[in-house]
Amino acid sequence: MEAIMGELFFDFDGTIADSEVGIVNSIKYFVNKLGLRPLTDDQYRLFIGPALTDSLHKYYPEMDDVAVQAAIQTYQEFYTKDGIFQLTLYPGIEAALTQLQASGYVLNIASAKPEGMIKEITAKFNLEHYFTGQYGATLDERIRSTKTQVLQYALQQSGADQSSLMIGDRDTDMVGGRDNGLRTIGVTYGFGSKAELQQAQATVIVATPGDLDAAVSELM
Repeated sequence: MEAIMGELFFDFDGTIADSEVGIVNSIKYFVNKLGLRPLTDDQYRLFIGPALTDSLHKYYPEMDDVAVQAAIQTYQEFYTKDGIFQLTLYPGIEAALTQLQASGYVLNIASAKPEGMIKEITAKFNLEHYFTGQYGATLDERIRSTKTQVLQYALQQSGADQSSLMIGDRDTDMVGGRDNGLRTIGVTYGFGSKAELQQAQATVIVATPGDLDAAVSELM
Protein backbone atom coordinates (compact mmCIF):
# COMPACT_ATOMS: atom_id res chain seq x y z
CA MET A 1 0.00 0.00 0.00
CA GLU A 2 1.31 3.45 -0.96
CA ALA A 3 2.43 5.58 1.98
CA ILE A 4 0.42 8.71 2.70
CA MET A 5 2.63 11.70 1.90
CA GLY A 6 0.52 14.62 3.12
CA GLU A 7 -2.87 16.30 3.02
CA LEU A 8 -3.97 18.78 0.36
CA PHE A 9 -6.95 21.11 0.74
CA PHE A 10 -8.49 22.41 -2.49
CA ASP A 11 -10.75 25.37 -2.95
CA PHE A 12 -13.58 24.47 -5.34
CA ASP A 13 -14.85 27.49 -7.31
CA GLY A 14 -12.02 28.71 -9.51
CA THR A 15 -9.73 25.82 -8.60
CA ILE A 16 -11.60 22.62 -9.45
CA ALA A 17 -14.41 24.12 -11.53
CA ASP A 18 -15.31 27.23 -13.48
CA SER A 19 -18.60 28.00 -11.76
CA GLU A 20 -18.98 31.59 -12.94
CA VAL A 21 -22.23 31.09 -14.86
CA GLY A 22 -24.21 29.54 -12.01
CA ILE A 23 -22.89 31.87 -9.31
CA VAL A 24 -23.30 35.09 -11.31
CA ASN A 25 -26.81 34.08 -12.45
CA SER A 26 -27.72 33.47 -8.80
CA ILE A 27 -26.32 36.85 -7.72
CA LYS A 28 -28.20 38.68 -10.48
CA TYR A 29 -31.35 36.85 -9.39
CA PHE A 30 -31.24 38.18 -5.83
CA VAL A 31 -30.12 41.65 -6.98
CA ASN A 32 -33.14 41.85 -9.26
CA LYS A 33 -35.62 40.27 -6.86
CA LEU A 34 -34.58 42.43 -3.90
CA GLY A 35 -34.28 45.60 -5.96
CA LEU A 36 -30.61 46.11 -5.16
CA ARG A 37 -28.18 48.32 -7.08
CA PRO A 38 -26.80 46.40 -10.09
CA LEU A 39 -23.05 45.84 -10.16
CA THR A 40 -20.55 45.58 -13.00
CA ASP A 41 -19.64 42.23 -14.56
CA ASP A 42 -16.18 42.45 -12.95
CA GLN A 43 -17.75 43.01 -9.53
CA TYR A 44 -20.06 40.02 -9.98
CA ARG A 45 -17.04 37.85 -10.80
CA LEU A 46 -15.32 38.98 -7.60
CA PHE A 47 -18.12 37.39 -5.59
CA ILE A 48 -16.69 34.03 -6.64
CA GLY A 49 -14.43 32.63 -3.91
CA PRO A 50 -15.04 34.71 -0.78
CA ALA A 51 -17.95 34.03 1.55
CA LEU A 52 -21.19 35.50 0.17
CA THR A 53 -21.67 37.32 3.49
CA ASP A 54 -18.34 39.12 3.08
CA SER A 55 -19.04 40.14 -0.51
CA LEU A 56 -22.50 41.46 0.39
CA HIS A 57 -21.04 43.63 3.15
CA LYS A 58 -18.32 44.84 0.74
CA TYR A 59 -20.54 45.79 -2.21
CA TYR A 60 -23.69 46.70 -0.28
CA PRO A 61 -22.37 48.31 2.94
CA GLU A 62 -25.79 49.74 3.65
CA MET A 63 -27.19 46.23 4.26
CA ASP A 64 -27.62 45.13 7.88
CA ASP A 65 -27.36 41.51 9.04
CA VAL A 66 -31.09 40.88 8.47
CA ALA A 67 -30.84 42.15 4.89
CA VAL A 68 -27.71 40.06 4.28
CA GLN A 69 -29.48 36.91 5.45
CA ALA A 70 -32.43 37.71 3.18
CA ALA A 71 -30.03 38.10 0.24
CA ILE A 72 -28.34 34.77 1.02
CA GLN A 73 -31.70 32.99 1.18
CA THR A 74 -32.78 34.57 -2.11
CA TYR A 75 -29.47 33.62 -3.74
CA GLN A 76 -30.02 30.03 -2.64
CA GLU A 77 -33.53 29.99 -4.12
CA PHE A 78 -31.99 30.19 -7.57
CA TYR A 79 -28.67 28.47 -6.91
CA THR A 80 -30.07 25.27 -5.39
CA LYS A 81 -32.58 24.88 -8.23
CA ASP A 82 -30.65 26.05 -11.30
CA GLY A 83 -27.24 27.54 -10.59
CA ILE A 84 -25.58 24.72 -8.69
CA PHE A 85 -24.75 22.61 -11.73
CA GLN A 86 -24.06 25.50 -14.13
CA LEU A 87 -20.32 24.88 -14.12
CA THR A 88 -17.55 23.14 -16.04
CA LEU A 89 -14.50 21.33 -14.71
CA TYR A 90 -11.21 22.95 -15.68
CA PRO A 91 -9.40 21.07 -18.48
CA GLY A 92 -6.70 18.91 -16.96
CA ILE A 93 -7.95 19.11 -13.37
CA GLU A 94 -9.07 15.48 -13.16
CA ALA A 95 -5.73 14.30 -14.56
CA ALA A 96 -3.97 16.45 -11.94
CA LEU A 97 -6.12 15.05 -9.11
CA THR A 98 -5.48 11.51 -10.34
CA GLN A 99 -1.72 12.11 -10.41
CA LEU A 100 -1.65 13.64 -6.92
CA GLN A 101 -3.73 10.77 -5.53
CA ALA A 102 -1.45 8.22 -7.21
CA SER A 103 1.55 9.96 -5.65
CA GLY A 104 0.13 9.18 -2.20
CA TYR A 105 -1.38 12.53 -1.19
CA VAL A 106 -4.72 12.76 0.63
CA LEU A 107 -7.01 15.18 -1.21
CA ASN A 108 -9.73 17.26 0.44
CA ILE A 109 -12.02 20.15 -0.48
CA ALA A 110 -12.13 23.26 1.73
CA SER A 111 -14.59 25.73 0.19
CA ALA A 112 -16.61 28.75 1.30
CA LYS A 113 -19.54 27.12 -0.52
CA PRO A 114 -22.02 25.44 1.87
CA GLU A 115 -20.88 21.90 2.61
CA GLY A 116 -24.06 20.18 1.45
CA MET A 117 -23.83 21.89 -1.93
CA ILE A 118 -20.23 20.75 -2.39
CA LYS A 119 -21.30 17.15 -1.87
CA GLU A 120 -24.18 17.52 -4.34
CA ILE A 121 -21.79 18.83 -6.99
CA THR A 122 -19.08 16.21 -6.48
CA ALA A 123 -21.73 13.48 -6.68
CA LYS A 124 -23.22 14.95 -9.87
CA PHE A 125 -19.81 15.26 -11.57
CA ASN A 126 -18.44 11.96 -10.21
CA LEU A 127 -15.65 13.60 -8.22
CA GLU A 128 -16.19 12.03 -4.78
CA HIS A 129 -13.56 9.33 -5.29
CA TYR A 130 -10.82 11.96 -5.40
CA PHE A 131 -11.58 13.50 -2.01
CA THR A 132 -11.26 11.96 1.45
CA GLY A 133 -12.92 14.99 3.07
CA GLN A 134 -15.31 17.63 1.72
CA TYR A 135 -15.52 20.65 4.00
CA GLY A 136 -17.50 23.83 3.53
CA ALA A 137 -19.45 26.65 5.10
CA THR A 138 -22.65 26.28 7.08
CA LEU A 139 -25.77 26.93 4.98
CA ASP A 140 -26.60 30.32 6.52
CA GLU A 141 -22.90 31.30 6.88
CA ARG A 142 -23.52 32.36 10.50
CA ILE A 143 -21.17 29.84 12.17
CA ARG A 144 -18.60 29.07 9.48
CA SER A 145 -18.20 31.20 6.36
CA THR A 146 -14.67 32.51 5.79
CA LYS A 147 -11.90 30.37 4.30
CA THR A 148 -9.99 30.74 7.57
CA GLN A 149 -12.94 29.28 9.50
CA VAL A 150 -13.64 26.54 6.94
CA LEU A 151 -10.01 25.46 6.82
CA GLN A 152 -9.72 25.44 10.61
CA TYR A 153 -12.78 23.18 10.70
CA ALA A 154 -11.35 20.99 7.92
CA LEU A 155 -8.06 20.54 9.77
CA GLN A 156 -9.88 19.63 12.97
CA GLN A 157 -12.19 17.15 11.26
CA SER A 158 -9.48 15.51 9.17
CA GLY A 159 -6.79 15.43 11.85
CA ALA A 160 -4.33 16.94 9.35
CA ASP A 161 -1.43 19.05 10.59
CA GLN A 162 0.53 22.12 9.49
CA SER A 163 2.47 20.11 6.89
CA SER A 164 -0.70 20.28 4.77
CA LEU A 165 -1.15 22.65 1.81
CA MET A 166 -4.02 24.96 0.81
CA ILE A 167 -4.61 25.30 -2.94
CA GLY A 168 -6.83 28.02 -4.36
CA ASP A 169 -7.31 30.88 -6.80
CA ARG A 170 -8.20 33.87 -4.58
CA ASP A 171 -6.48 35.90 -1.88
CA THR A 172 -8.98 34.52 0.64
CA ASP A 173 -7.56 31.02 0.05
CA MET A 174 -4.03 32.23 0.69
CA VAL A 175 -5.06 34.16 3.81
CA GLY A 176 -7.04 31.17 5.09
CA GLY A 177 -4.02 28.93 4.63
CA ARG A 178 -1.67 31.39 6.31
CA ASP A 179 -4.07 31.96 9.23
CA ASN A 180 -3.99 28.21 9.85
CA GLY A 181 -0.21 27.88 9.55
CA LEU A 182 -0.22 26.23 6.11
CA ARG A 183 1.84 26.89 3.01
CA THR A 184 -0.21 27.75 -0.04
CA ILE A 185 -0.38 27.21 -3.79
CA GLY A 186 -2.13 29.92 -5.79
CA VAL A 187 -3.56 29.09 -9.23
CA THR A 188 -3.96 31.74 -11.91
CA TYR A 189 -6.32 29.77 -14.19
CA GLY A 190 -9.24 30.64 -11.87
CA PHE A 191 -10.72 33.99 -10.86
CA GLY A 192 -7.82 35.63 -9.02
CA SER A 193 -4.88 37.37 -10.69
CA LYS A 194 -1.19 36.65 -10.16
CA ALA A 195 -0.86 40.08 -8.50
CA GLU A 196 -3.68 39.27 -6.07
CA LEU A 197 -2.06 35.96 -5.14
CA GLN A 198 1.36 37.54 -4.74
CA GLN A 199 -0.04 40.25 -2.52
CA ALA A 200 -1.68 37.55 -0.40
CA GLN A 201 1.76 35.89 -0.03
CA ALA A 202 1.09 32.65 -1.86
CA THR A 203 4.02 30.30 -1.26
CA VAL A 204 3.99 29.12 -4.90
CA ILE A 205 1.91 30.23 -7.89
CA VAL A 206 1.05 27.97 -10.85
CA ALA A 207 -0.63 28.66 -14.18
CA THR A 208 -2.32 25.34 -15.05
CA PRO A 209 -3.67 22.22 -13.33
CA GLY A 210 -0.81 20.33 -14.93
CA ASP A 211 1.64 22.36 -12.82
CA LEU A 212 0.12 21.27 -9.51
CA ASP A 213 1.99 17.98 -9.06
CA ALA A 214 5.41 19.63 -9.37
CA ALA A 215 4.40 22.47 -7.05
CA VAL A 216 3.12 20.06 -4.40
CA SER A 217 6.30 17.98 -4.69
CA GLU A 218 8.39 21.12 -4.23
CA LEU A 219 6.59 22.09 -1.01
CA MET A 220 6.06 18.62 0.45
